[in-house]
Amino acid sequence: MNRTLAVLLGGALALGLVQAGTAQADELVIGVGSEPSAIDPHYHNLGPNNALKEHIFDGLIKQDAQQRLQPGLAESWEPLDDTTWQFNLRQGVTFHDGTPFDAEDVIYTIERVPNVPNSPSSFGIYTNAIESMEAKDPHTLIFKTPGPRPLLPTELSNIAIISKETVADSNGGDWPKTEGFNDGSLAVGTGPYKFKEFVKGDRLVLTANADYWGGAPEWEQVTFKPITSDGPRVAALLSGDVDVIDNPPTQDLPRLESDPEVSVYSGLSNRVIYLHMDQHADETPGVKGTDGKNPFKDVRVREAVSKAIDRKAIVEKIMGGVAVAAEQLLPQGMYGASMDLSVEEYDPEAAKALLAEAGYPDGFELVIGTPNDRYINDEKVAQAAAQFLSRVGIKTGVDASTKSVFFKRRNDFEFTVYLAGWGAGTGEMSSPLRALVATPDKDKGYGGTNRGRYSNPELDAKIEEALATLDDAEREKLLQEASELVVKDYGILPLHYEVTSWATRKGLAYEPRADQYTMAMSVTKAD
Repeated sequence: MNRTLAVLLGGALALGLVQAGTAQADELVIGVGSEPSAIDPHYHNLGPNNALKEHIFDGLIKQDAQQRLQPGLAESWEPLDDTTWQFNLRQGVTFHDGTPFDAEDVIYTIERVPNVPNSPSSFGIYTNAIESMEAKDPHTLIFKTPGPRPLLPTELSNIAIISKETVADSNGGDWPKTEGFNDGSLAVGTGPYKFKEFVKGDRLVLTANADYWGGAPEWEQVTFKPITSDGPRVAALLSGDVDVIDNPPTQDLPRLESDPEVSVYSGLSNRVIYLHMDQHADETPGVKGTDGKNPFKDVRVREAVSKAIDRKAIVEKIMGGVAVAAEQLLPQGMYGASMDLSVEEYDPEAAKALLAEAGYPDGFELVIGTPNDRYINDEKVAQAAAQFLSRVGIKTGVDASTKSVFFKRRNDFEFTVYLAGWGAGTGEMSSPLRALVATPDKDKGYGGTNRGRYSNPELDAKIEEALATLDDAEREKLLQEASELVVKDYGILPLHYEVTSWATRKGLAYEPRADQYTMAMSVTKAD
């Protein structure tokens, strides 16, 4: 058994070889630990949803496993001046129902993105900079921005294009509802696979698009089976019920590595696991013993919480060494990550002193909210954090729930402190900064996942300046400064970066991805 460790830092991908095996049938079955919350590609900016949309839909631009930009429905793109981009669209492409693709589909898609009802995490963060769009001809599209927007191609790589003719006609001109995608009637893209069947909690079945502009896919049919419990997911692989699984539990990796019928592939992701804190409300739920005050509005308390948590111990004991302690919201070596930050040292005595200085010498009571089926060992990590906090006087409990329940409660601000994760869809620092810590601003698409409602005008200004800076080196310097600013203000507490693993049956290979997406296109027959 060969285990391949693919370390994705600074765009470097090291891949090993897998043992050759018997070729699998042209039907692929993948066991996933977390299923999409919707088929709608614009509903929820969430890893499983984003992975799925890559099968059914295409963007103007694609990202490879290292998140480098590749032509998609746009064959090329170029800036005409500081505020104008021209995209040259691929000709001869059709949607799955035979409808031809053209510039009007792109315009319709971009206009629809901010109009998705009840979106838990909007894709508007990637389209807010577009001031106007013009179809110069059916396959030439002009984007205008109010100021320089060098990251526009990267941002648009996250937007799946839907058919204006198919979707708009079926909704009488109204914006389409997510339910129409979930039942398959609107799940019509240009991607390598077509929607066949979705039974929530049981299976999602896709079939090959033989006419795909990028070439027919390797697998004639792909079935995704949600198996949220780790043990049954591993058992399904070992019994042959599935061909591939994602996120095998860290404690099972040695056993899988020693099995000659299994191959394991691992790669450092750009997903950071973090704690967010309510820094907005004067009275906040989940806290007792503070005379009604919100202690997290005091930076000394936020710093105390950070120093109370032993990140390296969590990596070693909870994650089994299959993670990397985090010092900021994106791993060092990726664009915009500061090289001058280091992981917060575990210092419980300093944490106690800070709490006393802030007026809480005896601590207080706290509840941390967390999903229990979304991130690797998520509930266990939250429990570990709670134990560390309890040791410095913050008597902490954990409120764990399934991801569907958790995200709704989080979005309703039911948690004072919560654990969650963020994967940088653009592969650079502006993604987590805009989503997690920028002051919430719906018009700009900022702060869509900033449920701690952290607000720092200096940070906002730094992000704005970076996004308008054309020079790559200068823009990176500004993003690094922004990262340092929020870390030193303890606006959010990064814990670790996930190392993602996949396990396959003998004869299959998997290319690890920095974005953690589990995709049929990443599975190949081993040579």
